[in-house]
Amino acid sequence: MESRNIRAMLPRFGLKITPQRLAVYEAITSSRTHPTAEHIIDFVRERYPNIAVGTVYNTLETFVEKGIIHKVKTEGDVMRYDAFTEKHHHLYSMDSMRIEDYYDEELNRWIEAYFNSKEIPGFRISDVRVQIVGEFSDQQGV
Repeated sequence: MESRNIRAMLPRFGLKITPQRLAVYEAITSSRTHPTAEHIIDFVRERYPNIAVGTVYNTLETFVEKGIIHKVKTEGDVMRYDAFTEKHHHLYSMDSMRIEDYYDEELNRWIEAYFNSKEIPGFRISDVRVQIVGEFSDQQGV
Protein backbone atom coordinates (compact mmCIF):
# COMPACT_ATOMS: atom_id res chain seq x y z
CA MET A 1 0.00 0.00 0.00
CA GLU A 2 1.42 3.28 -1.04
CA SER A 3 -0.34 5.12 1.76
CA ARG A 4 1.67 4.67 4.92
CA ASN A 5 -1.04 6.25 7.07
CA ILE A 6 -2.06 3.34 9.26
CA ARG A 7 -4.75 5.43 10.99
CA ALA A 8 -6.55 5.75 7.64
CA MET A 9 -5.83 2.15 6.63
CA LEU A 10 -7.13 0.27 9.66
CA PRO A 11 -10.79 1.35 9.37
CA ARG A 12 -10.77 0.54 5.63
CA PHE A 13 -9.89 -3.03 6.61
CA GLY A 14 -12.56 -3.15 9.30
CA LEU A 15 -10.06 -2.83 12.14
CA LYS A 16 -10.15 -0.54 15.14
CA ILE A 17 -7.27 1.84 15.74
CA THR A 18 -5.49 0.64 18.89
CA PRO A 19 -2.14 1.63 20.40
CA GLN A 20 -0.95 -1.96 19.98
CA ARG A 21 -1.75 -2.04 16.25
CA LEU A 22 -0.13 1.34 15.72
CA ALA A 23 2.99 0.22 17.60
CA VAL A 24 3.30 -3.04 15.63
CA TYR A 25 2.89 -1.23 12.32
CA GLU A 26 5.43 1.42 13.36
CA ALA A 27 7.90 -1.34 14.29
CA ILE A 28 7.61 -2.86 10.82
CA THR A 29 7.75 0.40 8.85
CA SER A 30 10.53 1.98 10.89
CA SER A 31 12.89 -0.76 9.75
CA ARG A 32 13.87 -1.41 6.14
CA THR A 33 15.29 -4.78 7.23
CA HIS A 34 12.05 -6.79 7.15
CA PRO A 35 12.01 -7.47 10.90
CA THR A 36 11.27 -10.80 12.56
CA ALA A 37 8.47 -11.10 15.10
CA GLU A 38 11.12 -11.04 17.83
CA HIS A 39 12.51 -7.72 16.57
CA ILE A 40 9.00 -6.31 16.40
CA ILE A 41 8.26 -7.47 19.96
CA ASP A 42 11.47 -5.81 21.22
CA PHE A 43 10.58 -2.54 19.44
CA VAL A 44 7.00 -2.53 20.75
CA ARG A 45 8.02 -3.44 24.30
CA GLU A 46 10.33 -0.41 24.46
CA ARG A 47 7.24 1.77 24.15
CA TYR A 48 4.63 -0.53 25.71
CA PRO A 49 6.42 -2.79 28.23
CA ASN A 50 3.21 -4.51 29.29
CA ILE A 51 2.03 -5.57 25.84
CA ALA A 52 1.54 -9.32 25.60
CA VAL A 53 3.65 -11.27 23.12
CA GLY A 54 0.46 -12.96 21.93
CA THR A 55 -1.01 -9.57 21.09
CA VAL A 56 1.92 -8.81 18.81
CA TYR A 57 1.67 -12.20 17.07
CA ASN A 58 -2.12 -11.84 16.69
CA THR A 59 -1.70 -8.34 15.28
CA LEU A 60 0.89 -9.55 12.78
CA GLU A 61 -1.39 -12.38 11.62
CA THR A 62 -4.35 -10.02 11.32
CA PHE A 63 -2.27 -7.59 9.25
CA VAL A 64 -1.14 -10.43 6.97
CA GLU A 65 -4.70 -11.75 6.56
CA LYS A 66 -5.95 -8.25 5.65
CA GLY A 67 -3.09 -7.64 3.18
CA ILE A 68 -1.65 -4.74 5.17
CA ILE A 69 1.73 -6.51 5.38
CA HIS A 70 3.34 -9.59 3.82
CA LYS A 71 5.33 -12.42 5.28
CA VAL A 72 8.79 -13.07 3.82
CA LYS A 73 10.23 -16.50 4.52
CA THR A 74 14.02 -16.85 4.61
CA GLU A 75 16.51 -19.66 5.19
CA GLY A 76 15.84 -21.83 8.19
CA ASP A 77 12.14 -20.94 7.91
CA VAL A 78 12.74 -17.58 9.59
CA MET A 79 9.63 -15.46 9.05
CA ARG A 80 10.12 -11.75 8.38
CA TYR A 81 7.52 -9.04 7.79
CA ASP A 82 7.25 -6.47 5.01
CA ALA A 83 4.93 -3.46 5.13
CA PHE A 84 5.65 -2.48 1.54
CA THR A 85 3.00 -4.41 -0.33
CA GLU A 86 3.49 -2.91 -3.79
CA LYS A 87 4.91 -5.44 -6.27
CA HIS A 88 8.57 -6.09 -5.56
CA HIS A 89 11.04 -8.87 -4.96
CA HIS A 90 13.79 -9.44 -2.39
CA LEU A 91 17.56 -9.64 -2.31
CA TYR A 92 18.64 -11.92 0.53
CA SER A 93 22.07 -12.70 1.96
CA MET A 94 22.20 -15.92 3.97
CA ASP A 95 25.50 -14.86 5.56
CA SER A 96 24.22 -11.65 7.10
CA MET A 97 20.47 -12.49 6.97
CA ARG A 98 20.06 -9.06 5.37
CA ILE A 99 17.07 -8.66 3.10
CA GLU A 100 16.30 -5.71 0.84
CA ASP A 101 13.52 -4.80 -1.53
CA TYR A 102 14.26 -5.12 -5.23
CA TYR A 103 12.06 -3.32 -7.76
CA ASP A 104 12.35 -4.30 -11.42
CA GLU A 105 9.49 -3.66 -13.86
CA GLU A 106 11.25 -5.60 -16.62
CA LEU A 107 11.46 -8.68 -14.38
CA ASN A 108 7.78 -8.26 -13.46
CA ARG A 109 6.78 -8.13 -17.14
CA TRP A 110 8.96 -11.14 -17.98
CA ILE A 111 7.50 -13.25 -15.15
CA GLU A 112 3.95 -12.28 -16.06
CA ALA A 113 4.49 -13.08 -19.76
CA TYR A 114 6.19 -16.38 -18.91
CA PHE A 115 3.36 -17.61 -16.71
CA ASN A 116 0.68 -16.30 -19.06
CA SER A 117 2.18 -18.59 -21.72
CA LYS A 118 2.11 -21.61 -19.37
CA GLU A 119 -0.77 -23.45 -17.90
CA ILE A 120 -0.34 -25.21 -14.61
CA PRO A 121 -3.18 -27.73 -14.37
CA GLY A 122 -5.46 -27.11 -11.42
CA PHE A 123 -3.57 -24.02 -10.25
CA ARG A 124 -4.30 -20.31 -10.62
CA ILE A 125 -1.39 -17.93 -10.01
CA SER A 126 -2.31 -14.86 -7.98
CA ASP A 127 1.20 -13.46 -7.44
CA VAL A 128 4.85 -14.31 -7.99
CA ARG A 129 7.53 -13.03 -5.63
CA VAL A 130 11.17 -13.74 -6.33
CA GLN A 131 13.77 -14.04 -3.59
CA ILE A 132 17.26 -13.62 -5.03
CA VAL A 133 19.88 -15.17 -2.78
CA GLY A 134 23.44 -13.87 -2.81
CA GLU A 135 25.84 -11.71 -0.86
CA PHE A 136 25.92 -7.95 -0.41
CA SER A 137 29.36 -6.45 -0.99
CA ASP A 138 29.11 -4.18 2.07
CA GLN A 139 27.74 -7.02 4.32
CA GLN A 140 25.94 -4.85 6.85
CA GLY A 141 24.19 -7.35 9.10
CA VAL A 142 20.83 -6.86 10.74
